[in-house]
Amino acid sequence: MLRNLIYERLRSIQSEMGFDYEFNIEIPDERFGDYSSNIALIGSKYFKKPPIEVANFFLEKLNDDPLFSEINVAGPGFINFRISKTFYIDILNDMLTKGEEYWKAKKNGKKVQFEYGSANPTGPFTVGHGRQLIIGDVLSNVFEFLGHDVTREMYLNDAGRQIKLLGKSLWVRYNELYGKHFEIPEDGYKGTYLIDIAKKLSVEIGDKYVGKWDEQIEKIFMKYAVDNILDSMYGTLSKLDNHFDSVVRESSIIEKGLVNEILTKFESKGLIYEKDGAIWFKVSALIDEEDKVLVRSDGTYTYFLTDIAYHYDKFLRKYDKVYDIFGSDHHGHIPRMKASMKALEIPDKFLDFIVHQFVTLKRKNKVIKMSTRFGQFVTLDELIDEVGKDATRYFFVMNDINTHLNFDLDLAKSNTVDNPVFYVQYAYARINNIFEKAKEKGIRFSVRENIEELVKDNEMTLIKLLDELSFTLEDITEKLSPHILTNYIYNLSEKFHSFYAKEKILDINNLSLTNARLNLLSAMKIVYEIVFKLLGISAPKYM
Repeated sequence: MLRNLIYERLRSIQSEMGFDYEFNIEIPDERFGDYSSNIALIGSKYFKKPPIEVANFFLEKLNDDPLFSEINVAGPGFINFRISKTFYIDILNDMLTKGEEYWKAKKNGKKVQFEYGSANPTGPFTVGHGRQLIIGDVLSNVFEFLGHDVTREMYLNDAGRQIKLLGKSLWVRYNELYGKHFEIPEDGYKGTYLIDIAKKLSVEIGDKYVGKWDEQIEKIFMKYAVDNILDSMYGTLSKLDNHFDSVVRESSIIEKGLVNEILTKFESKGLIYEKDGAIWFKVSALIDEEDKVLVRSDGTYTYFLTDIAYHYDKFLRKYDKVYDIFGSDHHGHIPRMKASMKALEIPDKFLDFIVHQFVTLKRKNKVIKMSTRFGQFVTLDELIDEVGKDATRYFFVMNDINTHLNFDLDLAKSNTVDNPVFYVQYAYARINNIFEKAKEKGIRFSVRENIEELVKDNEMTLIKLLDELSFTLEDITEKLSPHILTNYIYNLSEKFHSFYAKEKILDINNLSLTNARLNLLSAMKIVYEIVFKLLGISAPKYM
């Protein structure tokens, strides 16, 4: 990777001088160079010299390095580098020789878990769940591509108060089918999806439980509701090409005795106490936060307690790192979970949180209002059916996770270059079309031959961008936002479309240059296929 080669050379000179400080390698405006570094600016205080002098010192050391065709100092002390075209050709040759392996990392043995899509199974996946599901899936794909042993996991809160409310809400809908009217509980579920489940149940059991309610009937309705909703959720995941390696139920964590184990551990450390009939966790003894209830006065467990037990279970499964992905409305859960890990003497670096902002759907520039509790929402199934799987996945990750996402339905459905997913897929289809036309013209393509004839700056720019995929993926593992990948492939597509408009790729009168450019496009095809696979979208050969 070019960035690494430049970094290693600068680091070597830095070490010679006895210094060790961090610096960046960036891509500047093309007018200034291929790469740029702030090593002289940062190093000024270490060298005790002005940045320009430090920059010139590095320039003298690197002046005869064959990696560079030109090095210059700009502005307050940035060092700009132009890479030798010979090196670019060597890199392209390496890409064509190794294929996907050029960018793919070897297995590193690190066990990483991503938990996402976790929810109360009280209704179908909504648009609100969608962003989280795709963020988790794409991050998992990237980490796996870079050699990590990745587990994709969903946690289902299938025990507790919300499931009881779900069961009662289904029972109300079931009774309505037989002319019996009861009030849905105050915090119950009013979505019409429960009517459909009630009809299905009615076919199976008739009027057996009309007007009847007890603890046993409650369990029947809870189970039936959860099972049917889970079937719906799994169907949606299938439509999204989103799979989980494991699904863990809250009820299984309780059944394994982990909740009681947590309470025992906290009690032995003097971290729980009883107040108002409830059992409290001394969060305040660990961080500057209020204490939290673990067991309510009626003996039921809080979500907080079972989640602690669930994360303790993750630790017992010997993951090196676990990431929890959830919406910004759960931000307050982070400090108390950190406190619980500290209480269990689990290393701080074990658990990390990825928090994303919300999604707003827009149609004809008007916001679609949604409320899950009152059944006013757009299901993820409905979104996929309207805009397709590719647009759904791409749009959910094309913005920084820290920013609100305005999902424009009209744009997502359009077959124009304004639609970013259409734009990048069209670039790939165009490349495939060029190869088809080459066959029609009887042009023979030879892998790795004639590539030394690539000498133009825009050709070098494309090779540089192909090489940059490695840095892009590493950057994603640091910043934990998949939008870096959509930005990358969009930028590559812009450069390719510009190259296509400016250069004649298939020239029957210059077959050696034609073959060279087909080799460049062959490497681009590999990169597009890698990125599309990581994003989970299709790679259409024709559009």
